[in-house]
Amino acid sequence: MDKDFPSAKRLLSIIDRFPGKSVLVLGDLMLDQFIRGKVLRISPEAPVPVVNVREESHLPGGAGNVCCNLAALGAKPAVFGVVGADAAGEHLLEDLAERGVDVGGVRRDASRVTTQKVRVIAEHQQVVRFDREAPGHLSSHTLSLLSEQLAERVKSAHALVISDYGKGVVTPLVVQRAVRAAHRRGIPVVVDPKVEHFHRYKGVDCMTPNTQEAWQGMRTLPPADEPALRALGRRILKALRVRFLLITRGEKGMSLFQHGKPVRDIPTQAKEVYDVTGAGDTVTSVMALALASGAAPFEAAVVSNAAAGVVVGKLGTATVSLAELKSAVRR
Repeated sequence: MDKDFPSAKRLLSIIDRFPGKSVLVLGDLMLDQFIRGKVLRISPEAPVPVVNVREESHLPGGAGNVCCNLAALGAKPAVFGVVGADAAGEHLLEDLAERGVDVGGVRRDASRVTTQKVRVIAEHQQVVRFDREAPGHLSSHTLSLLSEQLAERVKSAHALVISDYGKGVVTPLVVQRAVRAAHRRGIPVVVDPKVEHFHRYKGVDCMTPNTQEAWQGMRTLPPADEPALRALGRRILKALRVRFLLITRGEKGMSLFQHGKPVRDIPTQAKEVYDVTGAGDTVTSVMALALASGAAPFEAAVVSNAAAGVVVGKLGTATVSLAELKSAVRR
């Protein structure tokens, strides 16, 4: 264990400041639908399983899951994104509002459908996923309205999260305006990146890619050794001028990169891993919330790692509660 590892008392004092923090979330909203059942036979029509449906459920996905993570920890998230003028969009916004998320910054676009990811699950095995989404770019008018609303709300916020799933909200101009507004306010900007868009995030405070995303984002083939990963992290810091970089590494935990400092490795806390769905959203959310609560980068990374260790032990897209997070940092 790192001799400078923060004490549980220090981490708990940071978590105690989570409730009430205003965090803005800019990004791509989607609805995650789960159809669960059992497979008892193979279809006579084609060599595919027949799923006898027992249960259906919906959860906010993408930037919506970031908001759910923030709300579960007592923060006050406000989301800025786009949905279609359809039933899925209404369902998504209602679900977010019920969780305490401010959805006043969401634009309804009648020319698009709300992005949906529908997963068919037999027992604990995903059988198939099908997506509904609208290709094409959002209008400049819609993006301008989003930017204007966000710039106004930043004035009273404690952090900004950019959740990029490549669905059209996180354009270079929108990112530039959002980051400029946040830095004028002096609040941290944390990005959950899309690999194709790495160079859009220049000048943000923190990025949270996983190992594969870090390699792909810099358009580099991944050598299987530790020195290469460390060189990659330093290259990202320099190329994108981010203050610090947190690379999540699965069973190897996380690695924090900062300018002029040694790399800090944080071992995983997960006891059992059932499902990694949405774990990246949890890391990004908790990183932003911890920074907004006065944590140093390494302290924020340690709290994020503890949160990730909780959610991967749950099935499906999950969140962590304040009580669960406090219990995790006491271990």
